[in-house]
Amino acid sequence: MGESSQAGNGGRRYQLISGDSHVNEPPDLWIDRVPAAMRDRAPRIERFEEGDAWVLEGVDDPINFGMNACAGLAPEDMKGWVRFEDIRRGGYDPAARIAEMDQDGVDAEVLYPTPRLSSAITAHRDADYHHAMVRAYNDWISEFVGYAPDRFGGLIWVPNRGVEEALAEIARVADRPGMRGALMIAWPHGGLSLEPEDDKVFAALVERGLSLNIHVAMTQSMPASHKAKLPGYGRFFDAPNRMIQMIFDGVFDRFPELDVMFAETDFGWVPYVKEQIDNNYLRLDAVSRFGLEMLPSEYIARHFHFGYMTDTFGLRNIGDVGVERVLWSNDYPHISADWPHSWRVIQASTSGMNPADRHAVLAGNAMRLYGFGR
Repeated sequence: MGESSQAGNGGRRYQLISGDSHVNEPPDLWIDRVPAAMRDRAPRIERFEEGDAWVLEGVDDPINFGMNACAGLAPEDMKGWVRFEDIRRGGYDPAARIAEMDQDGVDAEVLYPTPRLSSAITAHRDADYHHAMVRAYNDWISEFVGYAPDRFGGLIWVPNRGVEEALAEIARVADRPGMRGALMIAWPHGGLSLEPEDDKVFAALVERGLSLNIHVAMTQSMPASHKAKLPGYGRFFDAPNRMIQMIFDGVFDRFPELDVMFAETDFGWVPYVKEQIDNNYLRLDAVSRFGLEMLPSEYIARHFHFGYMTDTFGLRNIGDVGVERVLWSNDYPHISADWPHSWRVIQASTSGMNPADRHAVLAGNAMRLYGFGR
């Protein structure tokens, strides 16, 4: 099942690491972990005639979760409305998750929250509510990954209602076993445009050797039921804007060791974006005096990583992105996952790659970025 990888200090040999997998948060996650005064406001699952769904303060529609828990089902059995007790246990039970990973030949996974749940908490304007819900999730996910730190990578959800609170939460959680990076859904100060005070958080990540992770897009909008005819086809739309934002704000000139991971954006678009940013930069810099120390494409090549699930075009052109920039992801247990046949798809999509490059994409880059095997 592929070439063998280097063994880390713990002795595990990593051949396949998913840089972007998910949990299915259990119904009692927030109810059991927030202050008593907030329990009636906490995210909760309620039963409806069609199935179960999350009820979230500030969100008009119940948020179902069937498509976030349907990997491996026959197409006719994939549906948005399901009962929580009918989904696989691996979304919320680490022991069950390991069994599901073993069935698919996956050695480790970096775990993200369910996007619509996390965006509802991210966008909530009540700072006390926001912080309580973020802390509850971080406590739960750190317990989950602590069950088997060599198999799981947890991400600290960084709150975004003030820089000092963000720093405090990073310090509170960062040293727990299995916590391997930081997740930002908005910038720490509370918006989608960078502010000087955010530098304190970037400095803390660099000091601790933690990557900054962005899943698909930053947002400050409450979620709603999916209404698009084809959800998910444009996952990379926000990423170029974030890259330009960070580069031209000088983030990487101030923090040259900062690593950024875009999860679930794929990467076949990256060479085009690099070319176009450089083209505009070279045309305008003489007048605008941007003050960058390198070409924009050089910052992209040094600081950004990209997680893909299906990107055969990107794999054929990976030299224009950089083999060390790309991480395979399974998105399990969401609808995009190929579980339990990930290796079958990998063998087809990576045929022709040399063994060293293939290992880097499938495991080595995740080992370096998240510290698996150390």
